[in-house]
Amino acid sequence: MIAHYNAQDADAYVALMTDDAAEAGYRGDVVRDGKEGVRSGLKAMFAEFPENRAEILTGYELGNHVALHEKVFRSSDAEPFEVMSIYTFENDLVSRVEFVR
Repeated sequence: MIAHYNAQDADAYVALMTDDAAEAGYRGDVVRDGKEGVRSGLKAMFAEFPENRAEILTGYELGNHVALHEKVFRSSDAEPFEVMSIYTFENDLVSRVEFVR
């Protein structure tokens, strides 16, 4: 998924998600709802930040969860920031991603 994210390929990214997938703040509000909400949200973000990319610093897998510690670069001029992304899987597809910042 990160390779698709870094290629700014929202279609390939959401192809790895359930139809009712969501992206949200950690234990908080959903910011992108459903596969189509994630797709349109990513496309808008990629248009705003055409240099956007994420680098995985560390990753952990436990059961149906994957936690990634990432460094996100919005542009060559912007200060990068770190985020913890927690992916929940149903079978082989992501059903939810929660971000800790």
